[in-house]
Amino acid sequence: MPLFRQGGHYLAFGLLQLLLDWLLFVGFTALGAPAAPANLASRTASALLGFWLNGRYTFADGQNSRLGWRRFARFWALWLVMTAISSLLLAWVEAQLGLQWAWLAKPVVEAGLAVANFFLLRHVVYR
Repeated sequence: MPLFRQGGHYLAFGLLQLLLDWLLFVGFTALGAPAAPANLASRTASALLGFWLNGRYTFADGQNSRLGWRRFARFWALWLVMTAISSLLLAWVEAQLGLQWAWLAKPVVEAGLAVANFFLLRHVVYR
């Protein structure tokens, strides 16, 4: 049953990360930052929190956390790919539909990416 336990933790921590990410994204863009740089900044802050929470609790092995520089390097490589996809999508929404639609699209984009990210984290980063 570790998949269900991990999935539950990932969902709870992911919602926390999503809230932080979205609040920062809206704040940065409301202050005048373009969508792509604001997304980069907000995802960076929430990613650092997520790396620690998921390594310490979600994918921990018994009493041992799964943190460390090697896992962080794999995490960051995956994060770069996901952030590029997210930033491109949000910049496109902002250009086509406007900033307010980008604010609404942010949680949808991140939730979609989170599904693939869970399995990649589980099998690539925190293995």
